Order: sequence, then C-alpha cells, then structure tokens
Amino acid sequence: SIDSFGSGGKVDLTYDAETGYSGTSPPVVVKDVVILGSAMADHPYTKEQHPGDIRAYDVRTGELRWTWSPIPKAGESGVETWLDGSWTYSGMANVWTMFSADLELGYVYLPTGAPTNDMYGGHRPGNNLYANSLVCVDATTGERVWHFQTVHHDLWDYDNNVAPILMDITVDGRDIKAVVQLTKQAIAYTFDRITGEPVWPIIERPVPGSNTPGEWISPTQPFPTKPLPFDQHGITEDDLIDFTDELRAEALEIAEPYILGEIYTPPSIRGEDATDTKGTLQLPGSVGGAEWGGAGFDPETGMLYIPSVTGAFAADLTPGNPDRMNVRFTRGTRAFPDGPRGLPLTKPPYGRITAIDMNTGEHVWMVPNGNGPRNHPAIEHLNLPPLGQPGRAMTLLTKSLLFVSEGDPIMVRT
Repeated sequence: SIDSFGSGGKVDLTYDAETGYSGTSPPVVVKDVVILGSAMADHPYTKEQHPGDIRAYDVRTGELRWTWSPIPKAGESGVETWLDGSWTYSGMANVWTMFSADLELGYVYLPTGAPTNDMYGGHRPGNNLYANSLVCVDATTGERVWHFQTVHHDLWDYDNNVAPILMDITVDGRDIKAVVQLTKQAIAYTFDRITGEPVWPIIERPVPGSNTPGEWISPTQPFPTKPLPFDQHGITEDDLIDFTDELRAEALEIAEPYILGEIYTPPSIRGEDATDTKGTLQLPGSVGGAEWGGAGFDPETGMLYIPSVTGAFAADLTPGNPDRMNVRFTRGTRAFPDGPRGLPLTKPPYGRITAIDMNTGEHVWMVPNGNGPRNHPAIEHLNLPPLGQPGRAMTLLTKSLLFVSEGDPIMVRT
C-alpha cells in the first residue's frame, strides 16, 4: 500500500458517511479524483433516512474532495420539489449502479435511484429532485452542471439501474456528443452530454392518479418522442396469455383481483380477504425494461442493442405496522405472479433484444431473446417460435457479431 494515501494506505468509507456504508458497484476515476456511490435499502421502516451522498476522494492523498447530495437543502435548487419540508428527513436517491464519465469534459454522469420509500411517497410530497435523475456533475468540483428527472415522485421502484451510455451520434446532419440513460421503464432518454438538452423532444404526458390515502402523485411523467419504448408499456386483459382458450380463461381468472392499466398506474392497497384487490399489475416491473447489464453500442453504425425483460409485477401496499415503523404504508408481497400452469401471465416475448439506430432514433428490429417456455407441456404441441427468456442478459459487441449471455439456462447466443 501507499502509506501517504489516507491512513496507512486506505480510506475508511464509513468515516465521512452519515450512516454505515455498503456498495454494489465500483467507483469511477476521473482525472485525479475517485468518485463513488453507495447501496441503500429501498424499503426502510422509517420515513427518516440519510441521503445517498456521492463522494469524491483525491487519488493521491485519499482526502475527501467533495460531497454531492441528491437531496437538496434549504436555499438549494430543487428543494422546492420537496413539499412540507420533507427534504429535512427524506433520504436515499443514491447511485448504487455504475457511473459513466467523459474524461475530456471532466464530467461524471450520475444515475440516481428512488427516494425513501420506493413504493409509497405520502411522506415526501413533490417531485423529489434529484431522485430518479440523470445528473451531470463536474468531477473536479462536485458542482451540478445539468440534470434530468426520469421519474417524478417514484412509486414504482423505477430507480435508474443502468450506467449512462456515452456515444457520438449524427442527427439531422448535426454531430452530437450524447449520453443515453436506459431505464426500467424501457425508455432510452437521450441528451447532449455537454448541455443536457434532449436530442429529441421529451413531453410531459398525463398519468393515472392514486387512491391510496395520503399519497401525493405527479400528474405527468416524461416521455421522449424518440426513441419509442423498447419494451411493453402497461397491461390490459388483451395482453394476457392466449395460446389456447383454456389458458386464456385461466389467465383472466388469475388477473381478476389485480388492477390493470397503463404505465405509471400507481401501486394499490392489498386487501386481507380472498376477494379483495391484490394490488396493481405493473409493466414494466421492478426488474425492467432495461437491466443492470445495459446495452451494446456500435460507434461506427450508431446502432444500440438493448436486452430487456417483460414481466408483470404486483405493486401492492400494506399498512405500516406502528410497532415497527412510522410509514403509513409499505410494500407488500412484491410478487411476480405466475400465469396459468406456471407459464407467464402475459403474451410473449418475455425477453427481447431491440436494435435502435441512434442517428435517427428509429427502431430497426426486435427479436425474442431465447426459447423461453416453448417446451412447456401445456404448449409444446403448438410448435411455437422462440418466446424469449426473462433474464438479465448481457451484451458483447464485435464488428460483425452481437453476443448475448443468458442466465437460466446458461447460454450465449449470437
């Protein structure tokens, strides 16, 4: 070790933290600073939590150079998005996934996560900047350069889980140094990575309201005009499995106690009786859309290859136990309901790869990723084509081949 670094060649990351430190992803080094985030539980028992601060240390001395907090304080920009003084006790909005950095610009791009609590926000009214945002920060000073919030007032566990992808593209004859933030919502938000200006317009569209007591919900959410979503948005009865009439009838029976709707339909309270509502079926679910592995980008062709997951998720709430917590509601089962006979509940594909030309923002092709349950006894006689596997696929791109790994069963496809 280098004894001049920190104390005896190391830095205790719990020393400068307001709470215990843990991490799930590596730091990033930009010039002479090493920048790191942290891992935090998404569903704490109290509304009071520490903010998920980003910290930067001098690579030579180990000295703390700067700290940037995703929860603004009094007088800071963004504090107006925390109503009723909720910034004083709310926390999280941490970066648990990987950073990206532009060494030439000296900028680091922070994909922040959900605030406390990730499925009930009645204790934190407002849009909650800078949670669920892509934030560009000067790596030397820690000053925020620009930001964009991908989810207002998150209630869906839609934390940013993918490292931002830096790319140089040409749009309508204009060369752009771009950054793309893929999301669990199956959206590819695309910005000029210097200015933060959207490459294509992003519009605020109305979304459903909430009937959960005490909840505050944003009336709109941001939708890019390009690229279009790379996976399914929302779920209706028409989306349920229908390989046979019998399977269709069973799927309708399974889905009957759930609330179905468009994307951003909020979580709902799970009843105690067998005939009560079991929650909201959310699609994309809390595992995507896009997943940790991100996507593969070809800098010569401008093609972006995105693996994604199509799996409905039960977004249900239960009353908080006052003996153990001070939140009014907390997450319930968070189940991924099986469909009839162990098949998926919805129509395929269940995992896919989408190719998008980032010079035009247009989808070029989509294919199911893997066989999926095509050999299930209930449907094997139908001789179905590949249905897609809902796994966390990873990509490796060469000049002429795209390799995609899969988790269950383990295999690599080209």
